[in-house]
Amino acid sequence: MKQILIILYLCGCFGSAVAQKTPKRFVPIQQKIQTWVDSGHYDGASIVVFQKNKKIYQAYFGNYDKNRVVFIASAGKWLAAATIAVLVDEGKLHWEDKVNHWLPEFKDTKGEATLAQLLSHTAGYPDYQPQGNPVDISQDLKSSVENILPLPADTLSGTKFKYGGLAMQVAGRMAEIATGKSWEKLFQEKIAHPLEMTQTHFTPVDSAGGHAPMLGGGARSTLQDYTNFLSMIFNKGVFKGKRILSEKTIDFMQSDQIKNAKVQVGEFVERARGRKETDIYGLGEWREEVNTQGEATLLSSPSWAGAYPWIDKTNGVYGFFLTHVTGFKKGFLPFFTSHELALDARKALSQK
Repeated sequence: MKQILIILYLCGCFGSAVAQKTPKRFVPIQQKIQTWVDSGHYDGASIVVFQKNKKIYQAYFGNYDKNRVVFIASAGKWLAAATIAVLVDEGKLHWEDKVNHWLPEFKDTKGEATLAQLLSHTAGYPDYQPQGNPVDISQDLKSSVENILPLPADTLSGTKFKYGGLAMQVAGRMAEIATGKSWEKLFQEKIAHPLEMTQTHFTPVDSAGGHAPMLGGGARSTLQDYTNFLSMIFNKGVFKGKRILSEKTIDFMQSDQIKNAKVQVGEFVERARGRKETDIYGLGEWREEVNTQGEATLLSSPSWAGAYPWIDKTNGVYGFFLTHVTGFKKGFLPFFTSHELALDARKALSQK
């Protein structure tokens, strides 16, 4: 019996023997995430880090495993922008298309916003639907946009950065009209299927089901699915040898889309990285760090619930922290906490 156990151990066939030991340099990240879970902020979490397309760290916490599907809130903005970007590559939409070109019923200043402004939070729209006015139970994007139509614009398009999700609904509806397909079908056809994201969807938007797709916060995904997406973006639009997005479009999405719009004090990049410049957002993604040439070197799409995907071009890294907050406790804000992991990973890589 003793000999059998020894053989099993040496072969890696015995239960505890297959458990992967955390690399020493990633122990601080392991401990940080475990503390968040132990403190009750999350019931579980998972994380993966790649450097130069090689997986260098992966871990699961609490009740999470590789099959866990999680609502990723604003991390879905990156997916939504990429879906529309495919249509731009195909010539079905253009970044300078105005809302009123596809939705002529938008006769006020909201109709003057461009597709790029809708995806960069500079369209002049309210950030969210006023609570209960009307009750947000739209069953499709068409109905969702009909509820947006009567809302007054906050300001003229291109003049103010106001992070939210409402304008993205209009962008999604433009995509539906341009193609004659539903948003979920477009996402599956243009992004999910080519990237082997078998468990990622925009509908239903929550566990209740039946609501309109929320481009700015309604996607759900898994660790592997979203990592496939990051791999495509990191590799300049190519996934497993197949081009999904043109390099030109990838560059445009990552470029400064704020331009001359006013940015209020205390936005995410200022709080997370201490940068007070206004070049903080592209299309569906934050520009956390920028080099002297104005090119984004650290990109992300953090969510209020804790999910945090990032690409660190300086170190050839991309990673994803998947989780969903269980309840907000005093002093802990996932949106302004998960971003620490990008720098923690950078620190880990600096060690031998």
